[in-house]
Amino acid sequence: MFPSRGLYAVPLSHGGVLQLGQRPLVMGILNVTPDSFAEAQPLTAIGHAIAAALKMEADGADLFDVGGESTRPGAEPVTGEEEIARILPVVEGLRGRLRIPLSVDTYKSSVADAVLAAGAVIINDVSGLLYDSDLAAVVVAHRAALVLMHTRGRSKDMYEEAAYQDVAGEVAAELQGRVDTATAAGVPIDCILVDPGLGFAKRPVHSYGVLARLPEIAAALNRPVLIGPSRKSFMREAAGGRAAPERDWPTAAAVTAAVLNGAHIVRVHAVAEMVQVVRAAEEIRRAQG
Repeated sequence: MFPSRGLYAVPLSHGGVLQLGQRPLVMGILNVTPDSFAEAQPLTAIGHAIAAALKMEADGADLFDVGGESTRPGAEPVTGEEEIARILPVVEGLRGRLRIPLSVDTYKSSVADAVLAAGAVIINDVSGLLYDSDLAAVVVAHRAALVLMHTRGRSKDMYEEAAYQDVAGEVAAELQGRVDTATAAGVPIDCILVDPGLGFAKRPVHSYGVLARLPEIAAALNRPVLIGPSRKSFMREAAGGRAAPERDWPTAAAVTAAVLNGAHIVRVHAVAEMVQVVRAAEEIRRAQG
């Protein structure tokens, strides 16, 4: 039997509410970075990025997540000013045109403040509040939703931290600590989502373990779960060594596992294809009665 998926109503900036649990939602990814690992052609031109976002919405995305700094293992950090210069024109260009909620992938409080003021409603923090202690206060001030992802260390050294005795238990416990930090800083619990962080400070066996044991993690945290497997390196061997842009087939398998195991949101690059995968996987869940 597949696990149940909890129902949540997550308040968003500007008075919106994100209803989660009735069906899995698809979050489209747009990286406006010159060094993104997952796209064959980086979308650094503002007009092209805006067009790509609108296409994702037309292809069935329920949410949209834009990022201005690569957080892949080994990536070089960028300044807040540079990240704002990459992201803000896209957020401003989509204001009033994108009908789905807009999330921004950042761990910097200065970036979050700028994009939330411009119309973003969710901050997706890959550090789980570990990198910038002021981020929580910005989220509170804007009444935004906050995704807390599990990781250890920074991009350059995260694999050195990939040692687990019980990956599901440790990820859940460490994420609970990040949730506690956020609520202590004033972020309402209803505004918090969690992401177990596939590929972040995890060897492939750990990422597959998180996917397989996702129901345990979700039950321990009692928060909506976002899963981001799309084109990541933990699936490189399964993909026959193919480059990231060619890993949509193993991504489809990981997305299916996430949906069957109760994920609320899947974060993907190939929106049109993964919308179909999500719908089919959800029909399998529903068929159990």
